[in-house]
Amino acid sequence: MIEINGKSVYNSLCMGKLHFYGRDKKTIKRVKIENPREEILRFQNARAAAKTELRELYEKALRQVGEDNAQIFQIHIMMLDDEDYFGAITSMINNMSVNAEYAVSYTSDIFAKNFREMDDEYMQARASDVCDISDRLIKLLSDSKDADEITEPSIIIAGDLTPSETVQMDKDKILGFVTFQGSQTSHTAILARTMNIPAVINTGEISAEHHGKMAILDGFSGTLYIDPDELKIEDYKRRKALEDERSTLLAELKGKPTETRSGKKVNLYANIGSPRDLASALQNDAEGIGLFRSEFLYLEAKDFPSEDEQFAKYKEVAEGMCGKKVIVRTMDIGADKKIGYFNLPHEENPALGYRAIRICLTDTKIFKTQLRALLRASAFGNISIMFPMITSLCEVTQIKSLVEEIKRELQQDGIPFKKDIELGIMIETPAAAIISDLLAPEVDFFSIGTNDLTQYTLAVDRQNSALEPFVDVKHPAILRLIETVIQNAHKHGKWAGICGELAADLSAAEAFVNMGADELSVSPAFVLKVREKIREID
Repeated sequence: MIEINGKSVYNSLCMGKLHFYGRDKKTIKRVKIENPREEILRFQNARAAAKTELRELYEKALRQVGEDNAQIFQIHIMMLDDEDYFGAITSMINNMSVNAEYAVSYTSDIFAKNFREMDDEYMQARASDVCDISDRLIKLLSDSKDADEITEPSIIIAGDLTPSETVQMDKDKILGFVTFQGSQTSHTAILARTMNIPAVINTGEISAEHHGKMAILDGFSGTLYIDPDELKIEDYKRRKALEDERSTLLAELKGKPTETRSGKKVNLYANIGSPRDLASALQNDAEGIGLFRSEFLYLEAKDFPSEDEQFAKYKEVAEGMCGKKVIVRTMDIGADKKIGYFNLPHEENPALGYRAIRICLTDTKIFKTQLRALLRASAFGNISIMFPMITSLCEVTQIKSLVEEIKRELQQDGIPFKKDIELGIMIETPAAAIISDLLAPEVDFFSIGTNDLTQYTLAVDRQNSALEPFVDVKHPAILRLIETVIQNAHKHGKWAGICGELAADLSAAEAFVNMGADELSVSPAFVLKVREKIREID
């Protein structure tokens, strides 16, 4: 038995044959060509065909894995239009008289290397995107087909799977993922969490000689067992039976209240990125939407989405939830969510820079368009609005002033809206947490974003994997800030919820209930797990 350790990104178990994906990739040869102009035209035709394929993949991904995961293909289309990328390829063909396949492959290696050498983990993960679009171009140029078909349920092994590869796989034949590289923000990790299957990253290279061998993937410990012995197989069967039994028991919690044994009610909501994520939220019996990440409407667009386009999306979610609460966060653009048409300046430390509410209060035209769309949609359901990255009382005053201005305009135009619509803020900075007693009288609710609150409180860049040993999401300072925020909300008759990743941490659930948290908002896949935990609390 061979034991290989990595880092777990989803806790689950599976057993099956190993399938080494992409093990037959061919080396691209350099060929001297006589007519660079014709070769550039051949490249441009392949680029146009690649965009068509990516649009089809986007539609397929929407159906399979939801908006959050599908929008990567929109980003790939934009990368194909990047002047630095395609300009480097055409210049190489023109100046060096080489074949387009070689020019794409060479440029891809350079760009991917540059991304991998960056300090930002998010940017490092973009290396696989460059390789993805380059592989697509090369296949189109060489008219080659994918021969790497998964014929039976398997544990997929790869260097670092690209979004295109994962979306095109037959999901019924994927038992789990193992990658030599990767990160918590890689597409493989996100997809594994969406599909509820075990995944382990950063194992280091594994020899392809193990292709087809039986293995056990333990997503709890982050371990891959190749050729497991009888003792390990028996242990797996026992644990797997318990896991399956637990899934069945969780399903029985649908329709039951999320409350402790002593009757303390906690609203359990879901986080979504688009209307297409509603099905997952409803399937897992979410009691509402606690975080609708509206920035994904901007990420998937080629230009600023219009008021009517946004209105249609917000209205769809409001009506789909049939009167249940839908909390929409205004666009949280900036930091790790950059969009070309926003023309945001380069920043050495974007997490501390021009992002979220700072963009909205600077470019009020964009902000007002979103506010109009949200207020119009509020007439069709139970919509609340919350604002990210608040640090001061004057920001809240400015926001409320703009909201009142939009209400007056809509009233004058005879457009219906919910006049008493709830306005809340995200508590993501220590500044907001510390002055929450001053902020509470000005808003209807708080939603604590633990991801950024952890980052800013502990002074650790959440995109830097090298700092993971220094991240303690349950650091006493963070827990004290959360408790302070909840207490200050209650003192002023307001409710407070938690919508960051920590909300889904089962080991923290009891602490949050004891602090008096009124609401927890988690990924749809975690709703029933958190409900089970809360119902066990006495």
